[in-house]
Amino acid sequence: MSEQATFSLRNRNPDVLTCIANLSNDEVFTPPELANQMLDSLAYAWSQDNGGKNLWQDKDVKFLDPCTKSGVFLREITARLTVGLEKKIPNLDARVEHILSKQVFGIGITKLTSLLARRSLYCSKNADGVHSIAKSLKSEDGNIWYKNQGHSWLGEKCKYCGASKGVFDRNKDLESHAYAFIHTTNIRRTVTEIFGENMQFDVIIGNPPYQLNDGGFGMSAAPIYQKFVEQAKNLEPRYLSMVIPARWYAGGKGLDEFRQTMLNDNRIRHLIDFENSAEIFPGVDIAGGICYFLWERDNPGLCEVANINGETKTSSKRPLNEFSTLIRHSKSVPIIRKIQSKNENNGKLLSDMVSSRKPFGLPTNYTPRLQGIPCWFTQTIGLKYASNADVEDRRNLLQKWKLLIPRAPIAGQTNFSKPVGFYYNGNTRIAKPGECCTETWLVACAFKSEDEVISFRSYLFTKIVRFLILQLVVSQDVTKDKFALVPDIGDYQREFTDDFLRDRWNISDNEWNFIDSKIKTVDPINE
Repeated sequence: MSEQATFSLRNRNPDVLTCIANLSNDEVFTPPELANQMLDSLAYAWSQDNGGKNLWQDKDVKFLDPCTKSGVFLREITARLTVGLEKKIPNLDARVEHILSKQVFGIGITKLTSLLARRSLYCSKNADGVHSIAKSLKSEDGNIWYKNQGHSWLGEKCKYCGASKGVFDRNKDLESHAYAFIHTTNIRRTVTEIFGENMQFDVIIGNPPYQLNDGGFGMSAAPIYQKFVEQAKNLEPRYLSMVIPARWYAGGKGLDEFRQTMLNDNRIRHLIDFENSAEIFPGVDIAGGICYFLWERDNPGLCEVANINGETKTSSKRPLNEFSTLIRHSKSVPIIRKIQSKNENNGKLLSDMVSSRKPFGLPTNYTPRLQGIPCWFTQTIGLKYASNADVEDRRNLLQKWKLLIPRAPIAGQTNFSKPVGFYYNGNTRIAKPGECCTETWLVACAFKSEDEVISFRSYLFTKIVRFLILQLVVSQDVTKDKFALVPDIGDYQREFTDDFLRDRWNISDNEWNFIDSKIKTVDPINE
């Protein structure tokens, strides 16, 4: 092999892996810059845990990307090992052969991406092709395995990933998106079958697919990235690092168990949080932002949480499970602690006051009736009627004054670093006694008098309260659980202002400046 092929690939101009378009928002190619950030974090942790040793000088370390798409992780790992192992394996041909045959492994997620990954790593779409730089690999796959396999249907969904049978039970020539890494109950056996030997990987790293259509209403999709994380942990690598959506912090369909597992796992030692996904995935908008983490099997402890927003970076070491959800902003944590220490109204919270979805049992697509109970529909439809027989009132809300707030008050917005007001006069409604609403709305409060509702609304509109809500918002839906950090003051007989709450909760000037930077001023309420 000539010295021209020394795997200084990141120095090529342009790097082809910075030029390819993403397949979708669910299968996002990892930019080389991000891959190298993650590898830098990995190498630093390895050095700290191994007496200063250099990860890239170890010829026995095995790496796996279980969801390889462009092959960027494997390519950059190979580039680093090629430099690091120069003294141990001086001959370039022998060095590259050793790395490609003994150290780097991948599992493709589609036929197309497996070919792309092999092209990135072996310089040939077939590992055993004439142009491949890996001469000892005797199959087309090499160490980047792929096979199009089917889902395991249990009724209308796959029992492994929850994919919709109606969507993915199709011609075998089409991609099934039945990812091998998560379609098994025995991942060790599966990996042994894939690579032909009992493999123990030291490092697992990758950027898994994020979700699959689950056959629900509209474009409903279920997250699957958590299944890749869980399976990777089952292989017990020394280090695990993955890029995943940040919505697991406080929300996400079917992520409650995963969230609790992650929050209580003290082997997650680094969490890098990007509020705006476009900062690392140009042109890709992922609601709630994106993050990557570094999990260290043999080194439990506090997690260093770093929040990155443009040029601003804040970080702190803290337990992830201090609250029931992950607070992404390190600067927010002491503010929340201070407010909670006041124990307002014996610790009662707005999450107990705000209604669940469908407060009156009426779905969003409910058809207005010509007569019946006055009902608030979407903001464009306004006040119409619902049939008396269709309206439920299990919480005895109907005959009270109510504040209605939209479930998606920031519709279309996925960068929450500088949000518009969560609630403002134009997107809330005061419903009179006898009026109900569809699922479009939540009932934020219900009182005997209109004055109490107006007082409560002024409380909700303060920047401090909206700041507390923001800490738990990682998608466009704002459901009752997002109010779990907001005290229920209990006495709604006055107009609330931020000055009043600052004094009541001892919010310092520095804390207020941080709150003020995150929440936009809303228009005054004009009745």
